[in-house]
Amino acid sequence: MIPFEDGHTRQLPKLSKGPFHYTKFASDYLKEAKRCCNLPIKQAVISCSAISLLYPQEGLQDYSKEQFIADLINDAEKDIRTCLESGAYKVQIDFTEARLAIKLDPSKRLLSAFIDLNNQVLNRFSTEEQQRIGVHSCPGGDKDSTHSADISYTELLPLLFQLNAGSFYLEYAAEKNKTEVLKCIKENIKPNQKVFLGVTNVIDPRIETPEEICELILEAARYIPVAQLGTTDDCGFSPFGDDTSTAREIAFAKIKARVEGTKMAENILSQ
Repeated sequence: MIPFEDGHTRQLPKLSKGPFHYTKFASDYLKEAKRCCNLPIKQAVISCSAISLLYPQEGLQDYSKEQFIADLINDAEKDIRTCLESGAYKVQIDFTEARLAIKLDPSKRLLSAFIDLNNQVLNRFSTEEQQRIGVHSCPGGDKDSTHSADISYTELLPLLFQLNAGSFYLEYAAEKNKTEVLKCIKENIKPNQKVFLGVTNVIDPRIETPEEICELILEAARYIPVAQLGTTDDCGFSPFGDDTSTAREIAFAKIKARVEGTKMAENILSQ
């Protein structure tokens, strides 16, 4: 069970028997999206580490955890690879449990295990393919509430950047100490990695102005090389199907402001 700050919870399902296999892959959603859009598309997939939590602690008869993990890694690889083969511009692994892992286990052994498991999937891809794969991390954004915003990025980022992925999509707009976050990114990001900072706060209904977003980007560019810097939203506007806390009109207005603010910053930084 995942508890959120406002008191609501999300209950993970539990595997009752094996073998485990995906019945639907993200590439199915990508193909539908491509029918509606002729622009490059970034397709999200769930992390291998998140699905690993479905295996019951008491184990399963005739289906060991080792076999479950082997089956899971195979299908997680297929989930990403079929998206790449179907023409995804980027594939984003949603790793929202990363900060939560530190909250549950401050020793970071759980987070380290998650990093290792996800790298077992990523290591099946070539260096060129890894550049088309990204990782998203945030403190949760469900029903305008979070599950791990009290965990500092300084605890997470040194381990997060050990993932063998080319891009990192980080919640940032809602962070209180942005300078601390930027310094930590600067200290830990690798030369072959890019970071996309969230510049719209998805749990705040106020619509940011393009000028505000531009200022966020210009400040970030003082710490992060422009060639390694991009923008995104903090998280999904409706990560669960029953989350109606953000109106569609607000979500699109925030995205519009992000695009315009990013363009403003790009024009300034290119001078």
